Amino acid sequence: MNETRQVDLCVIGAGSGGLSVAAGAVQMGASVALFERGKMGGDCLNYGCVPSKALLAAGHAAAHYGHTSQFGVNGKAAEIDFAAVNDHVHGVIAGIAPHDSVERFTDLGVDVFQEGAKFVGPREVVGENGTRVRARRFIVATGSSPAVPPIPGLDQVSYLTNETVFQLRERPSHLIVVGGGPIGLEMAQAHRQLGSKVTVLEAFQVMGPDDRDLVAVVRARLVAEGIDIREDTKVVEVKTSDGGVAVVCEHDDRRFEVVGSHILVAVGRSPNLSSLDLEAAGVKFDRRGIEVDARLRTTNKRVFAVGDVAGRYQFTHIAGYHAGIVIRNVLFRMPAKVNYDAVPWVTYTDPELANVGLTEAAAREIHGDDVRIVTASFEENDRARTERRTDGMVKAVVGRKGRILGAGIVGYHAGELIQPWILAISQKMKIGAMAQIIAPYPTLGEINKRAAGSYYTPSLFSERTRKIVRLLAKLG
Repeated sequence: MNETRQVDLCVIGAGSGGLSVAAGAVQMGASVALFERGKMGGDCLNYGCVPSKALLAAGHAAAHYGHTSQFGVNGKAAEIDFAAVNDHVHGVIAGIAPHDSVERFTDLGVDVFQEGAKFVGPREVVGENGTRVRARRFIVATGSSPAVPPIPGLDQVSYLTNETVFQLRERPSHLIVVGGGPIGLEMAQAHRQLGSKVTVLEAFQVMGPDDRDLVAVVRARLVAEGIDIREDTKVVEVKTSDGGVAVVCEHDDRRFEVVGSHILVAVGRSPNLSSLDLEAAGVKFDRRGIEVDARLRTTNKRVFAVGDVAGRYQFTHIAGYHAGIVIRNVLFRMPAKVNYDAVPWVTYTDPELANVGLTEAAAREIHGDDVRIVTASFEENDRARTERRTDGMVKAVVGRKGRILGAGIVGYHAGELIQPWILAISQKMKIGAMAQIIAPYPTLGEINKRAAGSYYTPSLFSERTRKIVRLLAKLG
C-alpha cells in the first residue's frame, strides 16, 4: 500500500487553470500536489490557442503576398512549404513549453505526478500509478476534449480534430470542416490561405452567438478568399471516397455530397470528467460540466472546479480568471465570486471579431427600448486607410444614462482594440469616459473614441444646440 501524501491543495489537470492555481498557491506558501496524465500545458498549449494562432499567422503571412500591389510593392507569389509551416507551429509550442513544464513546477515546489487521478472519497484521490493524496482542498481542472457528433460513418473514416490537425505535414488538397464556430472558421481560413481548397458545413449559422452585423464582415472575407460556406446544412453521413472522404449533406430537403481529402470535426467541446469518479467525492455533474456556485465550489465544498469543466465559458482566459477566484477562496478564505459581465471572446480570423458584454440582441431582450447602438467604421479611421485595412466596424451597446453594456469589433486587430471596452464594462463606466479619452493620431484606437463620440451627435448638433450657440453669441 502506497503512503498517503498530505497536502494543502491537490490540483487535477495541468492546463491553464490548473497550472495557474498550482503556481500561485505554492508561491504563497501552500503545499501542492498536481496530477496530469497528458501533456503539461493542456489543450491550450498543445492543441488549441497556441498552435491555432501559429498556423493562422503562417496563413496570414502567405495571404499578405496577394495584397502587396496595393502599396506599389510587387513581389513574387508566396511559395508554401507545408512541412516547414508545421515546424513553425511546433517550434512555437516548444518555445512556450518550458514555462509549463514538469521541471519548472517541481522547482517551484509542486509535487507533480504524471498520471491521471480519481476520487476515492470526499478528501482523497488515487493516481493511476498508485499515488495517494489527501488534501484540505481539491481543484478539478481537467479541461475538455473535442466533441464528436454521432454522424453515421464518421467512426469509419480517419477524421481530424483540433488534437490531430496540427500533426499534418502535408497540405490537405480539400479540407472539409464540419462546424462553423471559431475553431472551424479559423482552421478553414488558415488552410485556405496556405493553399487548400476548403468547404465549411454548418448546421445553423456560422459564428452563431456573435452579432450578425459583425459576422457578415468576416463571412464576406472568407467567401472572397474562396472558402465554400454552406449554412443551414445538416451532415447526414460520412464515407470513404477515392482515398478521401465523402460527406452526405442535406439542405432544404435536398441531398448532396461534398468530396474532399480530409475532414475536420469542430462542433464544440465536452468536459473531461469520465475518469474522475466524482460520485465518490459527492460532486454533482452532468454532460455540460461540474455543478459549481459563484465561488466555484462544487457540491462537495472542499472541491472546486475551474476552466472548461466548470461549464458556461470555455476560454483559456476564463480558466486563468477562475484560478484567481479559487486562490482567494482557498488560501485566504475570502468569499470571492465570479462575475461574467465583462467576459471577452475573440475569433482570430482575418478580420478578427471581438466581443465583450452584451450583444445588441441580448441587450434588447433584457433592456428593451432603453438600448442605443453607436458605431464607427474602419473606413473613417486614417490609420486603417494607411494600412489598407478598412473592412470593419465598432459597434457599442449603450443602456440607460449612457452605461456601456457591450461592444463588438470586427476588423484588423479587433482583439487588441476591444480591451478598453472590457475595462469600461468591468468598471461600470459610461460612454462619456470613452468619448473623452485623448487617442494618439493616427492609431486604430481612435475608432473607439469615434464610436463613443457618436452617442452625443444627435444632441450636440441639434437645433436646440444651435439656438443656444446663437443666443450666447448675441451676449457677446
